[in-house]
Amino acid sequence: MRIGQGYDVHRLVEDRKLILGGVEIPYEKGLLGHSDADVLVHAIMDALLGAAALGDIGKLFPDTDPVYEGVSSIQLLKNVGELLDKKGFVIENIDATVIAQRPKLAPYRDEMRMHISEALHIDISQISIKATTEEGLGFTGSGEGISSSAITLLTTVVIIAIMIECRQILVSVPAAEAVKEKADRSSAGSSIRKEEKSHENL
Repeated sequence: MRIGQGYDVHRLVEDRKLILGGVEIPYEKGLLGHSDADVLVHAIMDALLGAAALGDIGKLFPDTDPVYEGVSSIQLLKNVGELLDKKGFVIENIDATVIAQRPKLAPYRDEMRMHISEALHIDISQISIKATTEEGLGFTGSGEGISSSAITLLTTVVIIAIMIECRQILVSVPAAEAVKEKADRSSAGSSIRKEEKSHENL
């Protein structure tokens, strides 16, 4: 098993859309960045890449490359998911937190989870997204920006195969013991019947 941690932060500015978890959220400001600046998805991508020791989003999707200008971070997340698949990694779960004083994000969390689950081809139950404030403290508290952190757990296809094999062994052992116990009972019953028949012949 491998654990990864990701963190990202972007400044809030005017004349930008606010995109979080692939969801456009109504607000007077948006996050500044080379892509759509989806700080939540960026943190998740870095957590996944870190767990797999595959670098970070700055390495894979450099902000100096015009190809990624204005690109959807959900699309980049799909690319990360495909890379993990090729390397034999399986995502077990993702736990992420968005830190923002405003706007309130609770109404959008399930939609964010849905977008992320679809991008990574995992069940929505494997994704947790929380939102909190810093009680007016720091750059998020003053409304200057939004940050996000994420942790994730990865396993490999080999480990999963071993776990399945172990489960099969655990199931087969009790089954074998049950067969043996049944055979012992049958043998004991046969011996008793023979003894009873022997007594009848006396």
